[in-house]
Amino acid sequence: MPSLPSRIASVRSRIADAANRYGRNPDDIRLLAVSKTRPAADIRSAHHAGLRDFGENYLQEALEKQQALGDLDIVWHFIGGLQSNKTAAVARSFQWVHGLSSLKHARRLDAQRPPEMPAMDVCLQVNICNETSKGGVAPEELASLARGVLALPRLRLRGLMALPPPASDFARQREVFARVRLLAERLGKDGIHLDTLSMGMSGDLEAAVAEGATIVRIGTALFGPRK
Repeated sequence: MPSLPSRIASVRSRIADAANRYGRNPDDIRLLAVSKTRPAADIRSAHHAGLRDFGENYLQEALEKQQALGDLDIVWHFIGGLQSNKTAAVARSFQWVHGLSSLKHARRLDAQRPPEMPAMDVCLQVNICNETSKGGVAPEELASLARGVLALPRLRLRGLMALPPPASDFARQREVFARVRLLAERLGKDGIHLDTLSMGMSGDLEAAVAEGATIVRIGTALFGPRK
């Protein structure tokens, strides 16, 4: 298997190639390393190779890594499902939350965000294909949730996140991501202006970039298959 720095370079090259192909600026696309189940040593190596944004799904695992890596300037993203009994720790320990899909959890994060910390950056998770196996707000309920989050002073609504079903066909990948982009554009016309689309993973990042992704969440292409 290629070295971690070469895998990072390969992913950055894929992002840049896709951006150039579809008229985007590669600098507008943030590479978020999905480090769930990976040891702290892997994150340290990735940080040494130039990565700064890391996404974690499992709270206790993430907190242990944060303690071990406290000497590094890491931007931590919580990309797992939120539960009421986790919001306090998430509010204290992460800069970003990508899976916000209820006003109840938003209010808890807002109330539990320490006053000395900056407002928390949040993305609303959209269940873009109405999959019963996945979380996220239904597209028709998105505007109402967005307005509720905008009223919370300790949260900063940045954008939308989506986890579409796997598809090997590029046109199908792109069509689903286009729906997310159109939802964001519709919110903008209603006065809810967003600057972030968190979408695209190792197998479909090119289609996501083509449709406006500003954060791609990459695990396997950086760290290899999970063991």
